[in-house]
Amino acid sequence: MTAFGSTQLHAGDCSALLDVDVKTLNKNKVINLCDEYQGKVLLVVNTASKCAYTNQYDSLEKLYKKYQDKGLVVLGFPSNDFANQEPGTEKEIRDFCSVTYGVEFPMFSKTRVTQGNADPFYRNLAEASGSYPKWNFHKYLIGSDGLLVSSYPSAIDPLNRTIVDVIDAELKKISFNQ
Repeated sequence: MTAFGSTQLHAGDCSALLDVDVKTLNKNKVINLCDEYQGKVLLVVNTASKCAYTNQYDSLEKLYKKYQDKGLVVLGFPSNDFANQEPGTEKEIRDFCSVTYGVEFPMFSKTRVTQGNADPFYRNLAEASGSYPKWNFHKYLIGSDGLLVSSYPSAIDPLNRTIVDVIDAELKKISFNQ
């Protein structure tokens, strides 16, 4: 089962990039990313439990806790597209993330992210950025306007100054517009 439905027309000012339905991992319900996260800064990450970068869950959770009250939401999308590094069931993924890393940021159902097989949201992200994830823990940063701001390869830790500085700048746009 995939996390993504089809891209739909959506009333309001939401960007087409976010106008997709996804299935949550923690509550097992379908939500529309526009309805849920419009106006927030989003860090979207394809995750895996058995990867050399899996310890980035810790950095992602720290980033989320530090900035969530300012408008940042980290969105985790488990994917088994790279070397079978996310083979578990959704319950196993949920338990692993919770017990091992204390993950509280939103997580979604298993997702396909590679070129030729990507679910609609990841196709949209790849089209906007010009690249599909090459491995687990690729990061896309979406501004509060719903447009792609930047993309970061797997090897760059979420707490790297390069990412944090851009997040800070995007969050300032939210507080400036309020």
